[in-house]
Amino acid sequence: MRGNGSLSQKRSTCRNRYAGATFRLLCLLEWYRVLAIIEAAGWPIWPLILASIIAVAIIIERAYSLRTQEVAPPDLLMATIKVYQERGVTPELVARLAEGSPMGRIFSTALKNAHNSREVMKESIEEAGRAVTHDLDRFLTSLGTVASMAPLLGLLGTVIGMIEIFGAQTASGTNPGQLAHGISIALYNTAFGLIVAIPAIIFYRYFRSKVESLVVDMEQQAIKLVEIVHGDRK
Repeated sequence: MRGNGSLSQKRSTCRNRYAGATFRLLCLLEWYRVLAIIEAAGWPIWPLILASIIAVAIIIERAYSLRTQEVAPPDLLMATIKVYQERGVTPELVARLAEGSPMGRIFSTALKNAHNSREVMKESIEEAGRAVTHDLDRFLTSLGTVASMAPLLGLLGTVIGMIEIFGAQTASGTNPGQLAHGISIALYNTAFGLIVAIPAIIFYRYFRSKVESLVVDMEQQAIKLVEIVHGDRK
């Protein structure tokens, strides 16, 4: 029984090693394939690669920063109202809200003007909302620029490839190597430009819609806080 168990364990170890070696080999082959594509696409592919890296970095950063729980926590209004009704507007409450989420900064500005009229509070909320919206829109202009620029970079590569194709025509005939290289540059850059642009514009529109939705929600929550402070709502 021990011999059978030891044999099974050895077989399992061998299978795991074989699977690991196969996976590493596949990764290496894919890496060489990518390098071959980059080499065939020529130098115009490098600006597109840089644009894709920038787009991925912005998408990851915005996806993390625009989480609803981080921007507009659903329980923040009730917690703020509870502390306000118990202690009033205290420096500790204002400071804690200002250092917290974007919606907390709007609440903090509103409570600083709690002694003023309803109109003054709403004006302060609008000013704070504009500043918060500017922060939420951070990097989205860059992402939109990448989405607009990537097809143009792909078109640039296409034009350079066409120049290579026309350069392959000589008095003595056609240079097959230069012709194939020109076709590769044209097609790879066109395809890669679209590959970069399509996800970038999708995420750009998604994040802009997310920011607008968050801003509307924060404004509604802030109006409720104003109405409670001035006794219009319980």
